[in-house]
Amino acid sequence: MSSRCGGRRKNTCGTSLHIFTAVCGVITGVYSLFTIMAEDALMINISSAPEKFNKKTNRRPLSTAEKWAQKKRESKRKTVFEPQESSASKQRKINQTGQQHTHKQKPQTPRSPSQRSNNRDTEENVDQGDNSAAKSPSKVKTFPKKAPEEHEDHGRPFIKTSSLFRNNPEIPDVLSPAVNQVKEKVFTSNMFEELNLHPHLVATLHKVLNVTSMTSVQKKTIPLLMSGKDAVVRSQTGSGKTLAYGIPVVQFLQGMQPKVKRSDGPLAVVIVPTRELALQSFQMFQKLLKPFTWIVPGVLMGGEKRKAEKARLRKGINVLISTPGRLVDHIKNTLSIAFSAVRWLILDEADRTLDLGFEKDLTVILNALNATGLARQNVLLSATLTEGLSRLASISMKEPVTIHVSEGSEETVEACPQAAPQALSDSYVVPERLQQHVVVVPSKLHLVCLAAFILAKCKFEQRQKLIVFISSCEAVEFLLTLFTAILCEKPSTTSTKHTSASLNFYRLHGNMRQEERTEVFQEFSQCKTGILLCTDVAARGLDLPQVTWIVQYNPPVSAVEYVHRVGRTARIGAQGSSLLFLTPSEMAFVDVLANHNISLSEMKMEDILANLMKDERFKGRGKWDSKRSAAAFEQEVRERATVLQTDFENYVHANNESLQTAKCALQSFLRAYTTYPSSLKHIFHIRSLHLGHAAKSFGLRDAPQGLGSSITTNPANSKDSKKGKDKAKRPPKKLTAKERVSNLMRSEYLSGIDGESKSKKKRKKKKGQEEEEQSTTA
Repeated sequence: MSSRCGGRRKNTCGTSLHIFTAVCGVITGVYSLFTIMAEDALMINISSAPEKFNKKTNRRPLSTAEKWAQKKRESKRKTVFEPQESSASKQRKINQTGQQHTHKQKPQTPRSPSQRSNNRDTEENVDQGDNSAAKSPSKVKTFPKKAPEEHEDHGRPFIKTSSLFRNNPEIPDVLSPAVNQVKEKVFTSNMFEELNLHPHLVATLHKVLNVTSMTSVQKKTIPLLMSGKDAVVRSQTGSGKTLAYGIPVVQFLQGMQPKVKRSDGPLAVVIVPTRELALQSFQMFQKLLKPFTWIVPGVLMGGEKRKAEKARLRKGINVLISTPGRLVDHIKNTLSIAFSAVRWLILDEADRTLDLGFEKDLTVILNALNATGLARQNVLLSATLTEGLSRLASISMKEPVTIHVSEGSEETVEACPQAAPQALSDSYVVPERLQQHVVVVPSKLHLVCLAAFILAKCKFEQRQKLIVFISSCEAVEFLLTLFTAILCEKPSTTSTKHTSASLNFYRLHGNMRQEERTEVFQEFSQCKTGILLCTDVAARGLDLPQVTWIVQYNPPVSAVEYVHRVGRTARIGAQGSSLLFLTPSEMAFVDVLANHNISLSEMKMEDILANLMKDERFKGRGKWDSKRSAAAFEQEVRERATVLQTDFENYVHANNESLQTAKCALQSFLRAYTTYPSSLKHIFHIRSLHLGHAAKSFGLRDAPQGLGSSITTNPANSKDSKKGKDKAKRPPKKLTAKERVSNLMRSEYLSGIDGESKSKKKRKKKKGQEEEEQSTTA
């Protein structure tokens, strides 16, 4: 009985345990079901929109829990991999899509101290249409994001470029000191008939040269030279100094008895510093000698065939115009040249001849002329007289008369030649109708500012001729190629607001062939509008008609050169203007000019850049036309300047050839910047240049490293240098990981006994061999 009851109790307890376990499982399932339903409801409320069933793939849509899990996994991947994305890949994405508008900060990379100092402007890479690029860091304005349609109006890719308007030095106000500018009366009421000249010569002046009345320097110089005296003539540029000595020479030669023959050889020698001035003086004598056909003029200058010049000398030249170097060459190598009959020696632009290093050549010429023993008449002429002329005058002249034309001065000054030029070199005379301007531009904005000025004068105005002075030949070639490619491009068909003329660019520098230089000189003289990019080879004596503007893109090396540069315009009483580019660190040059009685008026950089508003090719992505505020206009101007700079940079970086040309131009500019005289080193010093900003003015995005080693100027020399320096330039052999470790271990515990170099071992070995040979011979 008891055993049966115990068995029943055990069975009942087991059954109840199973029932209790089942009930707990049911309760747990129901609780988890309610929990999931609550979470789903909460997630549905948070979710923005429910997923639709994809009919194409026939896949079941993901549940909300699965979506949350997937989002968590993706966020983890982004945090791990996103910072490793390179800036180049981001740039490719931007260029391909054209619809990414958020600016991503470029990851910082370690740099050397020189890179940090030279490339401050490139550390903040912003989009070319970024509004923050046009404002200073303290006044950054944020603008709402624009729709993608606005960015695709002009088809411009989103190319990042460093800002033009950040990290620039402050532009101070130009305070030009008040000076009493020296004035010089150009014209007189006196006629050439009063000088007792040959009637045919007077008729030639009237009909061929269209000259009726004399200028002030001609009135004072011609009678003095006709009396047979030596003279030092100083007068402003464009005052007619060539005729002042040309008329007396022709009057003297046509009256010689017996009559001048071609076989007599040179009777008058004219020395000029440049080939263009030699050609211009030769053409002037050709016109003056039209009635006197038995007198033959001729010109000798570098760049032409020496054989042809020797043939002309054998036939006979009576009026010889030459550059110093070529004349010395013929004195040493040409037997047919003889100076036994020379009666006139004229040194035109004599101070420039000395500055170019021709003092030794002039000594050779003077010795050849003095060897004949004949008495001759000597004339020195220039717009500026320097101290070097006192030595030259004392060597070549006898009791010279100094002539200078200015208000309050005596007509002729009988003075010691050592004192006269020094007394006259303090103040310089510029044409009275010349309007002189200066603009202060940071280095980064030099290129776009010059381009904007050229567009304003030669594209949107009529009958404007510009001469732009640049410091080096390589920079002339670079700017000619760059401006021809970018500025001469035809405007879009949609822009019908402004009718523009075509831009004609010319170049002139010392590295060109003589045929090219002569052709450019003639073409630019005859054209009605154009831009001549040149070095100082065109700064002296050239009479280029109808030049309206002189732009000194690179400052001159002295106040004397400034006077001669601006003298290419406002000639013979005409009206002209000049513009001098200076950086904020070069502002003291205004005071240097003021010390020579030269006053400049300021032109604002913003006014020059505002001319870009006339050209729709450089329109930015923003639509600022509807806004009339001054801030909106300034923003649009800055954006257009950035677009133009980006076009320049894209052209420069398009291929390796253009990039190397820009680097070579920058290198030549830096080399020229080191040649300023010691008296101006406190203004123009290479240390005051920001290399990164200077590179920006040549279309380079970064300051190039190792300019001297990366650019070979003379490939012939590089071949010779390879013979001796090939081993030194050879890169070191790459070592494996094991070799590196073993070398480190050896160097760490090296005793110094086996650490001798190979060269030392060779010397020791050679020394030991010599000692053995000596011992054997002994």
